[in-house]
Amino acid sequence: MGEQVPEQTESNSNVPPKWFWVVSGIALVWNLIGVAAFLGQMTMDTSSLSNAERAFYESTPVWATIAFGVAVSAGVLGCVALLLRQRWAILTFIVSISGIVIQDVHSMLIGGGIEVFGVAGLVLPFLTLSIAAALIAYARYSATKGWIA
Repeated sequence: MGEQVPEQTESNSNVPPKWFWVVSGIALVWNLIGVAAFLGQMTMDTSSLSNAERAFYESTPVWATIAFGVAVSAGVLGCVALLLRQRWAILTFIVSISGIVIQDVHSMLIGGGIEVFGVAGLVLPFLTLSIAAALIAYARYSATKGWIA
C-alpha cells in the first residue's frame, strides 16, 4: 500500500511539541492581561483612592508610564512572535523585561510604592519580573530546539 512516513518527534524535528503552543498561548493571555491593566491605569478615576494612592498615581512621571506601556506591548509582541515561530521573540521579551525593570524602579524605589501599598505590593511586580525572565529563557530554549527561527 502506501509508504509510511516516520512520526515526527521533538527529538528528530524542529516542529514544536503541543505544549509549546499551550505555553505560548497562556503567555499571550498573561501579557494581554498586562495590556488591560495598563489601559485600566491610564483611564483610572483616582477620586475613589486613598490620598496616598491617588498621590502615587498622579505623580507617576511620563517615563515610568511609557516604560509600563513598552513592557506590556513588547510582551504581547514577543508572544505573537513565539506563535509565529519567529526568533525576534527573544529581543521583544528583553525589551519587555527592560520596561518592567524601569517601571518597578520607579514604583518601588523612587515613587514610594512600598510605603503606599506595603510589602504585599511587591508580589505582582516580583511575579511579573519572574514571568518575563522565564519567557526570555523559554524563547531562547525554543530557539535552541529550532522551534523558532
